[in-house]
Amino acid sequence: MTNPTASVAMTAEMTRGYAESFNADRANLVAANASVSEGILKAATDYKGMRALPRDFSIELKQGSITNQRQSGRCWMFAGLNTLRYELMHRWNLEDFEFSETYLFFWDKFEKSNAYLENVLETLDEPTDSRLFQNINGNPAGDGGWWQMFAALVDKYGLMPKSAFPESANSRNSTAFEQYLNTKLREFAAELRDRHAAGATIDELRDLKVRDMETVYRICAIALGEPPATFDFIARTKDGKNTGKDTDAADAPKSGIDDRPQIREYGIAPLEFYRKYVPVDVDEFVTLVNAPMARTPFGKRYRIAYTENVKEAGPMEFVNVPLDTFRKAAADQLAAGHPIWFACDCMQFSLRDEGYFDCDTVRVDQLFGTEFTFDKGQGLEYADCPSNHAMTFTGVNIAPDGAPDRWKVENSWGKDNGDEGYYVASGAWFDRFVTEIVIRKDCLDDETRALLETEPVTLEPWAPLTRPCR
Repeated sequence: MTNPTASVAMTAEMTRGYAESFNADRANLVAANASVSEGILKAATDYKGMRALPRDFSIELKQGSITNQRQSGRCWMFAGLNTLRYELMHRWNLEDFEFSETYLFFWDKFEKSNAYLENVLETLDEPTDSRLFQNINGNPAGDGGWWQMFAALVDKYGLMPKSAFPESANSRNSTAFEQYLNTKLREFAAELRDRHAAGATIDELRDLKVRDMETVYRICAIALGEPPATFDFIARTKDGKNTGKDTDAADAPKSGIDDRPQIREYGIAPLEFYRKYVPVDVDEFVTLVNAPMARTPFGKRYRIAYTENVKEAGPMEFVNVPLDTFRKAAADQLAAGHPIWFACDCMQFSLRDEGYFDCDTVRVDQLFGTEFTFDKGQGLEYADCPSNHAMTFTGVNIAPDGAPDRWKVENSWGKDNGDEGYYVASGAWFDRFVTEIVIRKDCLDDETRALLETEPVTLEPWAPLTRPCR
């Protein structure tokens, strides 16, 4: 009999052969010098790829100042608010505006805690090592999320300007807040399950959950401060001229008063503010996905179980469409003058500092001397490139043949990343790594719109498609 170890172990003879082959190739030595000294991404950067992606776009939307999620996983929330603030700014003719991200962050933590405990109540007889319970218990009130979580929060709690509920230490860096809230929630879950095993009724357990949620509120309020029930809103529009008094006289002194028209609201509630000042309805948007996997045929509506933050709002849903439909919907919405929330794998072939998403710019294939051959479906099926980050498209360049060849990306990592906070993504990178886009219903084609009326197919929460965007 042969020794089975001989066929599975790496031998010294093998590694000597690998080393000899490596050192015999001058390209390997040059690549190693560059990579060890400067890092993989810098060593792999192709200047020709960068030059092929100019930051000029045939369609470009004027957005407000770049926002910064800091050390938190709130990208999906920032991207949603950046989408809505564009509409608010242009409806009310404001030079700039920013919503309070911390306000929605407070209610997201609160609602995710409730949804987690409700999911625990729905799975009381699941073993703690079952795949379903491990998924539910993995990150009970984590920072990440999707557009539909954002829409559920806006529908229930409304919005407010950043001045009414500014950032705090625990919204800028949420690590400890997330950690200890999750620990407390898991303790609550253990108590619920123990009492169930001891014979408690579901009504008794839900009463206990309601008491537990008081502790959750206290943790959130201590970490972030309590959200105001009402606030004042004062903003100046871009119209009006600062002419001062007696301007007909050539020598009349000019006033330094800013006399542009003002919007003034006193004691307005968040839901009233959203309904009055945001000229779009978050429920009039649809998540389109391009997931070319055998398990998710195109032309169907899907629902991912256990992905809700606001329990009564239900889990994440999407329509899976072919790439040409997906790409056209995005280009059409930008051409109509509206930005796009989207989700992608932001780590793939990306230069964070320089602001590029492009396989022809990040030539790791040349650096390592090997091709990376996954297509989009394989990348999703093998969990190599699920969506993990949300941003906003604010521009696109349409090539002479009518196809979009590059996209302008607004990120939420501050002005020190990318080009003053903006990135450029190649058309090929969009096709390969952008998995979700949020599109207005009035920008959908008739065939896609009709899918919204079909019964959704439920997917397990571990389907290799998307992860909560952070």
